[in-house]
Amino acid sequence: MVVEDEPCKILGIATSKPGKHGAAKARIDVVGIFDGVKRSIVQPVTAKAFSPNVERKMAQVISVSGNTVQFMDVKDYEMFELDATDEELKGIEAGAEVPVISSLGKRKLDL
Repeated sequence: MVVEDEPCKILGIATSKPGKHGAAKARIDVVGIFDGVKRSIVQPVTAKAFSPNVERKMAQVISVSGNTVQFMDVKDYEMFELDATDEELKGIEAGAEVPVISSLGKRKLDL
């Protein structure tokens, strides 16, 4: 689900009964896929929700310099760079293939 222009994973949904003067409401608890921030939204149950295309791809590591890692998508040969944490760098070496998540123009390692 897209909340505040960020693709999110739904953690829970709670609905309330319709009241005397209003429609039923839904409280949706989500966590951002890329930033890890928890968010809650309250909206009518008839409101539209947008679902992003989240793809899991394989990418080959081209080079590692500092915390920046250069990748090439295995299917369409697109080159891109991502910043990796020290913990993620332990399992990355040039020539290895690693899983990557992409959605709405953002990417992250799926380790």
